[in-house]
Amino acid sequence: MVEAMKAKDEARLSTVRMVKAALKKHEIDSMKPLDEAAEMQVLNTLLKQRRDSAEMFRKGGRPELADKEEAEIRLIETYLPASASAEEMDEAVAAAMAETGATAAKQMGVVMKAARAHLKGKRVDGAALSALVRSKLA
Repeated sequence: MVEAMKAKDEARLSTVRMVKAALKKHEIDSMKPLDEAAEMQVLNTLLKQRRDSAEMFRKGGRPELADKEEAEIRLIETYLPASASAEEMDEAVAAAMAETGATAAKQMGVVMKAARAHLKGKRVDGAALSALVRSKLA
């Protein structure tokens, strides 16, 4: 935050302040100190909100606001671990299916849980993982 203030980078400063406020609010609401998993959950929630907002602004004909949201997304992503690549997700799903012996779409939840366990420590887009599992089980 201090670096952004000294550099007079208003966009970065407002994003860092927003992230800090969201983390503090979650800590106060839960009445216990945040652990790393809770921090990642809050940051992922902020990312999802920004993506939804950017999409709505684009649909509403407000590209300047959508660009602002996308800039915030890029800044928030710098505080998160690297995203899982398509190959890593593919390997995790294959390993999860072999591990669980799942073959039907009804077993999707079991496969998703096992795949997430294989991808622990990486940022995973739940919708993309779900679509991949659904295509493999179909």
